[in-house]
Amino acid sequence: MGILISMAGMLGAGNAWAQRAPKEQCSLAVVSRLVGSDQPVCDAATVQEMARRGHAFEQNQMGIASILAIGPDYSDREAVEWFERAAQRGYAPAQVNLAVMYINGWGTPVNYGRALHWLQAAAAQGFARADYNLGILYLEGKGVRQDNAEAFGWFQKGAEGGDSSAQTNFGYMYDEGLGCPRNVAAAARWYRKAADAGNPLGESNLADLYLRGEGLRQDDTAAFEWFQKAAAQGHTGARIKLGYMYAEGRGTKKDPAAAYSWISAAAMAGDPRGTDLLHSLERGLSAEQIAEARERASKLRQQDPQLSAKAFAQ
Repeated sequence: MGILISMAGMLGAGNAWAQRAPKEQCSLAVVSRLVGSDQPVCDAATVQEMARRGHAFEQNQMGIASILAIGPDYSDREAVEWFERAAQRGYAPAQVNLAVMYINGWGTPVNYGRALHWLQAAAAQGFARADYNLGILYLEGKGVRQDNAEAFGWFQKGAEGGDSSAQTNFGYMYDEGLGCPRNVAAAARWYRKAADAGNPLGESNLADLYLRGEGLRQDDTAAFEWFQKAAAQGHTGARIKLGYMYAEGRGTKKDPAAAYSWISAAAMAGDPRGTDLLHSLERGLSAEQIAEARERASKLRQQDPQLSAKAFAQ
């Protein structure tokens, strides 16, 4: 079971705030492709000119491109400058993105006070991703006194505002009894909301509940399907669990080679938690099967979604 603890923006507002955004917005082609924006796409020169003229959406686009270092002319310091311009104009996604920069020390010294200021400004506009990040700060005690109850309240606000990461963490708080009485059935409901929205950690956590039979009826087939969805998005924990399901033949036909591929893909991404199972699987596979499984794992890694690009709000 896991909680999403990274500071992040989001793909889109996903709430009433977004519906108030101007229609004449122009997205950078590469940013639109990476994060799935449905805004009209313009060439880089047009977006940059609009940003320089004070268009907040385009300033935020330039910030996203800069932090992702798309091309030689971009940098994290420049990202801070673009996010600052848009944040000062009241653009909530840029306010969250600027806070993320301050929290992580990207292009600027770490400054939790400034981060809190901008997150609170975005939260005041009803931007649910700001609520999620405020919940993280209180959960971890960064720039504020650690307070599970306060974190619970912010995650609840973000979850009810439709943010899938907040929904995942709100479910986790119920799952672990942090800031509230433990209620696994409530955790399952919020994990499902996040999972239905395509959140990979929500999918993985829901699968865990199905696997254990906590908060809902035990169901290996459902667990396998949700782990599969999360694994396809690059979630390493889900890939390890999916490998376990293949290795044991739970919810699917037993397939040691497939198990080896999924766990190897997680290991290639830096998650060593399936190492013991890999060694156990190796004893039952031929050298040729292992080579083929590793090749499939490598291809899985190459096909992973650009999750880093999805960390910023539009």
